[in-house]
Amino acid sequence: MTSDNTSHQIEDEEQSLGTWSTVLVMSVLEEKINYIIGRGGHQVTESVLSSVTTEVKGIAQTNTTELGEQIWDVADYIIPPQEDGSFFLMTNMIVTPNQTQSKCPEYPTLNSICTSDLNCTKGFKDTQGNGVQTGRCVHYSDSVKTCEMSGWCPVEKKVEPPNPALLADAENFTIYIKNNIQFTEFNFSKNILPNMSSSYLANCVFHRNKDPNCPIFRIKDIFEETQEDFQTMAVYGGVMAVQIQWDCDLDKGLCAPQYSFRRLNKKDPESNETQVHNLRFAKYYKNSDGKDTRTLFMAYGIHFDVLVYGEVSFPSGTMTVMEYWHVDVFKGVTMMQQ
Repeated sequence: MTSDNTSHQIEDEEQSLGTWSTVLVMSVLEEKINYIIGRGGHQVTESVLSSVTTEVKGIAQTNTTELGEQIWDVADYIIPPQEDGSFFLMTNMIVTPNQTQSKCPEYPTLNSICTSDLNCTKGFKDTQGNGVQTGRCVHYSDSVKTCEMSGWCPVEKKVEPPNPALLADAENFTIYIKNNIQFTEFNFSKNILPNMSSSYLANCVFHRNKDPNCPIFRIKDIFEETQEDFQTMAVYGGVMAVQIQWDCDLDKGLCAPQYSFRRLNKKDPESNETQVHNLRFAKYYKNSDGKDTRTLFMAYGIHFDVLVYGEVSFPSGTMTVMEYWHVDVFKGVTMMQQ
């Protein structure tokens, strides 16, 4: 009789333990399901793949001693014509026209100033110079003599760029940014937003409040967004970033770019050094004698970098619930079996 009562008591305790374990498992599972639903499920994410092309439009006019009156279009002021995700917009220049391969005085520097031929070394190539020394000391001006060199003559003069900048009109140029993105895991790609017709793109200009999705930007507006002055930077050049942020939630059908801008070559407030961004290029032709001739440009300008960031997320709540169910029920069964 005592043995029979003991057996029933053990069975009752096991049933109570099993019931308690089941309640515990279901309680934990319910809590996690509610958490998943509240958070939108398990978020599968992927970073964006991107390519960028740009198209700049605008006309500028200059009138200089070296070139006379000239009209500049995109083929003149975008150097080089095509880059991946960036471009250089020339805004100012120092021009050295009618250079030919000949011999002439080197520009005066510590390494080129001389008083006699003994100060010049035939065949010497100064990395800061413009050619190869001939070994002769000649007059650069009435008061200064420099070593003669063989190269493109006359040599470029070291002078300050014009202020104000020659292509001051560039602040009214526009930049059309074509940004193709792709999320391979989700078989999703995007370029122009679906509601953007060709007639819309022919007339829209980005505006932070009125038209924040238009991919066409007026250069002056970009500078105003960064609280920088275009005319000031145009003299010596600089580096500007256009940042495109794609935060896509495909479950909610949300995937649109957010644009922001920033200057990348900020001046050190503790330094008096002028921030300069420039490069050289030349235009070649033959003169009336058939001799190779070039016009050398020291170009100052704004280098624009288009930087694209982004991430897509898509909830997979069912999979997460099943994962939790598998783990928690397994734990519960294990507890009931112990």
